[in-house]
Amino acid sequence: MDTHYQIVVLGGGESGVGAAILAKKKGKSVFVSDNGRISQKYIDVLKHNEIDFEDCGHTRGMVLSADEVVKSPGIPDTISLVQEIMENKIPIISEIEFASRYTNAKLICITGSNGKTTTTLLLYHILKTAGVNVGLAGNIGQSFAKQVATSSFDTYVIELSSFQLDGMFSVRANIAILLNITPDHLDRYDYNFNKYVDSKFRILQNQTVDDALIYCMDDNAITEKLKTIDVVASKFPYSIFNKNITQGAYLKNNEIIITDNKTQIEMTLEQLALQGKHNIHNSMAAGVASKLMDIRRETLKQCFSDFHNVAHRLEYVSSVHGISFINDSKATNVNSVWYALEHYDKPIIWIAGGIDKGNDYSKLNELVKKKVKAIVCLGVDNSPIHKAFGDMVETIVDTHSAFHAVNAAYQLAKKGYMVLLSPACASMDLFENYEDRGNQFKTAVKEL
Repeated sequence: MDTHYQIVVLGGGESGVGAAILAKKKGKSVFVSDNGRISQKYIDVLKHNEIDFEDCGHTRGMVLSADEVVKSPGIPDTISLVQEIMENKIPIISEIEFASRYTNAKLICITGSNGKTTTTLLLYHILKTAGVNVGLAGNIGQSFAKQVATSSFDTYVIELSSFQLDGMFSVRANIAILLNITPDHLDRYDYNFNKYVDSKFRILQNQTVDDALIYCMDDNAITEKLKTIDVVASKFPYSIFNKNITQGAYLKNNEIIITDNKTQIEMTLEQLALQGKHNIHNSMAAGVASKLMDIRRETLKQCFSDFHNVAHRLEYVSSVHGISFINDSKATNVNSVWYALEHYDKPIIWIAGGIDKGNDYSKLNELVKKKVKAIVCLGVDNSPIHKAFGDMVETIVDTHSAFHAVNAAYQLAKKGYMVLLSPACASMDLFENYEDRGNQFKTAVKEL
């Protein structure tokens, strides 16, 4: 006979185990169910907290008896079990939604197709340096739920994917940051870009007149959507083109200007630790949020100049016989790869591929023709890469491990070239996640 649990958590990773810990602390009966194998580190945590769990399959009766299901963001709504949960009218929420019920902290929520992690880490660095009692959560670091269960932060900086936003209903972002919206994960949105845009805009739900929306005025999808909806929060746009901004940020004479119509902070581009056009936007977004949090000018300038970016994003690995190796494993969509290719001026051997998410590679055509000398495919099915670039690049080779990809790229490169791992695809065909892919790439480079 199946046991009834108030909360069933689908997925035994960071977010699922965090939700289970919080549920247990709040006195709820909780059960974790994972169709795959739960890693030993999380099994140890579940056992230590005396939380029931199963892996390598779901006990349907147990899951379907739940009062509420907390679903990990990587699990799509289309699988049969999730469909059954919906048919049984059992509420399905995200770990972020669940955790938000048990904290009164200020929430700074950040989403976008690209730059989320960089902006989140930069803003967290600024606030922490300024002495704010702040937690880092969401799609990065420790789960939001676990921190709510075990810590008492006054503010959280939360990186949110569209999948997390889809399971959020009552969360209120005191400061919402919309970085950009370009086609990504369209396989989860019926290949309908408008549905993906709607998902990103869920970050605005429940905001009040006391809240703030920080957004990129240069992003067409965002500005077009804003024309069709009512936003009650105060709006703080930022732009590298538009200088008629009285509250927000803009670029003038090679300086970022952060302003609220009363005071302003200036920072030259050369002083920024984060270089590249896309990082001007990321720095502006973090800077505007910092000003709304009343961070001192001196602290903000210091943090802009001493910040160290996240691993696996345009990360320099090594130079071998005059060939540079760059780890951009976190570039899991076409737009991220565009930024990477645009960023460098050296001839490139491009390592790409993995699980294609319905990518439109045409945006990369000009950059590939101009800069890419050869492509090394790293994936189980590399046909989309061959189809997209077979007529543009003379040499395209297939590999099925980071070791072989690095060695193939090294053989194709010449002194002064760059080997760029920037996959444009998800990693789970050959790797655990993008971090695993990036780490294996770095290990392979060090073995050259």
